[in-house]
Amino acid sequence: MAFKQLTDKRVAVFFAAGFEEVEAIAVVDLLFRAGIPCDMVSITEDLQVASSRDVTVVCDRSITEVGFDFDAYDMLVLPGGIPGMPNLRACEPLCDALVKHAADGRGVAAICASPSILAELGILKGKRATANPHFQNVVTEHGGVLEADKKAVTDGNVITSQGMATAVWFGLEIVKRYVPAEVVEHAKEGIVLMD
Repeated sequence: MAFKQLTDKRVAVFFAAGFEEVEAIAVVDLLFRAGIPCDMVSITEDLQVASSRDVTVVCDRSITEVGFDFDAYDMLVLPGGIPGMPNLRACEPLCDALVKHAADGRGVAAICASPSILAELGILKGKRATANPHFQNVVTEHGGVLEADKKAVTDGNVITSQGMATAVWFGLEIVKRYVPAEVVEHAKEGIVLMD
């Protein structure tokens, strides 16, 4: 299937060693299907990044490359995974960019353990959100309004989700931000999504 671009907005999905495979790749796949430009971005200089289950992906870009600009993206997306989430949290340039993006009204999204990063950065204060059940306490401790039973939650420019099994709904929430409803429905049909 050839990529057919439907928007000029770009999305960056960030990869750190120990990321959760499905949470990252499901989003990338759905963005491709919906015609939304997406870069897989490594947080280190190494474009090859191994997941928590030792599946290696090759990223398109690195935040360390000359000319890399977080502001070139409308949305910044964080997969979960351990130790992927702590590795993302330890990346100061990424955390600074998340805070700036959120403050500017641009998109930030996180799944599984990674909504805890948004919470700790103050991005979820007063926002409806969800996270992996083991990290939902971090959402509430930092002023988020927990929606514990939702697969994915969108509140303004922030999207959160619970984990691997909700990754498709997470990806579709991101897709809804950029393309018409009929494109979203076409993507659902293409992946045979059953509610």
